Amino acid sequence: MYHIQTLNKIAKIGTDRFDANVYTISDAAENPDGILVRSASLHETEFGGNLKAIARAGAGVNNIPLDKCSEAGICVFNTPGANANAVKELVLTGLLISSRKVPDSLKWSAQLTDGETSVAKQVEKGKSQFAGPEIAGKTLGIIGLGAIGALVANAAVALGMKVVGTDPFLSVSGALRLNPAVTVVDSNDDVFAAADYLTIHVPYNKDTAGMINASTIAKMKDGVRVLNYARGELVHDDDMIAALNSGKVACYCTDFPNAKTCHQEGIIATPHLGASTPESEDNCAVMAADEMIAYLEKGDICNSVNLPNASLQTVYTKVCIIHRNVPSMISAVTAVVGEAGSNIENMLNTSKGDYAYTILDVNGMNDAMADALRAIDGVLRVRVFKK
Repeated sequence: MYHIQTLNKIAKIGTDRFDANVYTISDAAENPDGILVRSASLHETEFGGNLKAIARAGAGVNNIPLDKCSEAGICVFNTPGANANAVKELVLTGLLISSRKVPDSLKWSAQLTDGETSVAKQVEKGKSQFAGPEIAGKTLGIIGLGAIGALVANAAVALGMKVVGTDPFLSVSGALRLNPAVTVVDSNDDVFAAADYLTIHVPYNKDTAGMINASTIAKMKDGVRVLNYARGELVHDDDMIAALNSGKVACYCTDFPNAKTCHQEGIIATPHLGASTPESEDNCAVMAADEMIAYLEKGDICNSVNLPNASLQTVYTKVCIIHRNVPSMISAVTAVVGEAGSNIENMLNTSKGDYAYTILDVNGMNDAMADALRAIDGVLRVRVFKK
């Protein structure tokens, strides 16, 4: 029996995928085999030795201590693309309301009453203060052409915009998803220079923290409108506020309000609505559940952020090994099997950064061999699946 702990509300369509004869699911599970989480922070959590996997029902994993998990042999999953359409739709909303000053016009209209002048006359006299440009024919710059960025790019083309984007990690399959009208350029600077509107769709890490700052804003067009529905930390708040006050930036849309941004003129702040749709929550829950089940029951990995994707069909005993990606590791592993007089019928080894995952199909596996594999310096976890 596997025990799964939920640290946030996970859509029932996802938790229902776990066979009740094989799994227990509870928010109070102690020393669980797996954790399902959305936004709850795990940085201060002490993980039990039984924990094998964490599945984040969403794309960002800043709430999960990846280095700590990797060293403990814990596989961390996310759900790329599951909430992409929901975020795309909010980005399109941001494009429109940032142009036409819709939030300000709503506030203004809400306080109108008939008096010496009728509401209708007040509207006709006051509407010009909310005038703004159409997005058709303007250039949308996109930093990051992954699952969300690609959808935004294609939708913007359909709305009559010119689209310029960049992504150093753009795959062939990713490029094929883009409308041919999207221009892919080599650098962020090329996007900054071209964009009337700029939207960013990259993960938050040490390389992207504060990537929109005084220096990069200076490379943008005067009156640019900036949209951030990725992570709040990608934008340096003080520099953005200064750019708004100077007129360099016409509007900043963010899905991550804080004490500095939620009352600032020129900023449209929504309360982290990007993935807040029932469809998105269902998609994320289903994907997270499927990833967890495949890993716990078969050792297969798909969409891990700290370990490589890996899957191997086996005939005999399946042995899954998480280890450091260092020289001589494979020879040490195969030596254990050979010295026991057993045979490796099939094998897969793949790596991701400092860590690797090896799957063996062993004819003649026993507990002593598993213990010997665990004793190898650099091996972090060994799991054995007997037929």
